[in-house]
Amino acid sequence: MEKRGRPGTILGMAFLAVVVVPPVYYMVIASLKPRSAIYRTPSWRPERSSLDNYTKVLFENDFLVNIGNSLIVALATTVLAMVLGVLAAFAIARFRFPGRNAASQLILMSYLTPMVLLFIPLSVVVGNLGLADTLSGLVLVYLTFAVPLCTWLVLGHFRGFPPDLEEAASLDGASKMRTLFSVLLPVSAPALATAASLAFMMAWGELFLALTFVKGQDVMTAPVALQHLSTGDVQQYGPIMAGAVLSAIPVLAVYYISQRWVVQGAAEGAFKG
Repeated sequence: MEKRGRPGTILGMAFLAVVVVPPVYYMVIASLKPRSAIYRTPSWRPERSSLDNYTKVLFENDFLVNIGNSLIVALATTVLAMVLGVLAAFAIARFRFPGRNAASQLILMSYLTPMVLLFIPLSVVVGNLGLADTLSGLVLVYLTFAVPLCTWLVLGHFRGFPPDLEEAASLDGASKMRTLFSVLLPVSAPALATAASLAFMMAWGELFLALTFVKGQDVMTAPVALQHLSTGDVQQYGPIMAGAVLSAIPVLAVYYISQRWVVQGAAEGAFKG
């Protein structure tokens, strides 16, 4: 059975490589080309390589500040979403209270709700809190989709975990919180890594809300800064591609670090609900 599935797996990976690799490769190549070479001599080889696009986007457009903003927002969103999501998932999975099943369904529905429907309420809340055009306000907005995501993913793992070890810890006098941190979380690394990685990537690459809630150059995230590189009919493809390459590095680093746990979490059913 395993041998039969291997050719299909290889074909699937080859298909994904054909679809994914060429755009990424051309993005890297275009980031190394001068403006004239991008328009006049389109090619898959960088005949005249140059780091001018990277120099321009980093030092003339202060893109490092924007990357730092994205890093702050993504990390803060991930940490807060994981803390709130783990506590919510543990409460729903292990405590019995009226409306427990309804709460789990509402969490899923809140994640599936189109963000455009929440735009006006979120604007009112952020404005009343005095967090408009701030990174803190953007983190608060991102938590509206990151917390339900983390809660739902971790909840599926908690529900599928046998309660025997927790009951043994309870007999030894461990409190619920001690049981959570000492027993449940150590064996939940795959599910936690999966949820944290997805929350980070979503917060890092989100554009629509960031484009709406942050306006100042000093608080722009990387996707917003890349959007502002296009002015009118002028498309600065070289700097845009260079910025896109730089923006992809943190995401690749996060995935590289967490890939072992993410794959293990998918295999163990971390996505089940």
